Amino acid sequence: MTVFGMTSTGPWGAFLTAFALSASLILAIGAQNAFVLRQGIRREHVLAVVLICAFSDAILIAIGVGGFSAIVRSAPWLEPAFTYGGAAFLVWYGFRSLRDAWKGGSTLEPSQDKLTPLRDAVLTCLALTWLNPHVYIDTVVLVGSVSAQFQSPFAFAAGATLASFLFFFALGYGARLLAGLFARPRSWQVLDALVGFTMLAIAIKLLIA
Repeated sequence: MTVFGMTSTGPWGAFLTAFALSASLILAIGAQNAFVLRQGIRREHVLAVVLICAFSDAILIAIGVGGFSAIVRSAPWLEPAFTYGGAAFLVWYGFRSLRDAWKGGSTLEPSQDKLTPLRDAVLTCLALTWLNPHVYIDTVVLVGSVSAQFQSPFAFAAGATLASFLFFFALGYGARLLAGLFARPRSWQVLDALVGFTMLAIAIKLLIA
């Protein structure tokens, strides 16, 4: 398989796959994204919040990609195990997103309470990021396992990290433009559907690579 004239396992293919995977994972509705969106809509400590989220992802992605590369070299049998495991998780995640899109009903209505102190905002953001087990599943386990399929771990990590930075900055600083849009359940249905189909597409590519 080729991507823009380059093999899917080459640097460009690794970068694009990682970018799509990371974007799909962080697009899913969750407490962390809801908090970033809330802070963005209220214009409270937006830079601090998005930097914490983005750099936390970068650290975890580096651990996942670097750790899995070293482990796979010492234990080659782990690569197919994590390939099928990662694909299974992607399929489950994708169908869950499609189910949520079909059911609908999700909305986000940020509260209008008093100004949040910077210290409280930082601590809350750190807790939502580092105390959430799904963060480790998404970055260290899933991103790390998929990266083992590629010969360019640096390109893979760069693609995943760039997607994280772009998403959190866009979410934080563009949130006030989305406040009315994402108060409607239909918007979340479209978003969940896009996430679901992207996850399934990546799972298929992972299995047939």
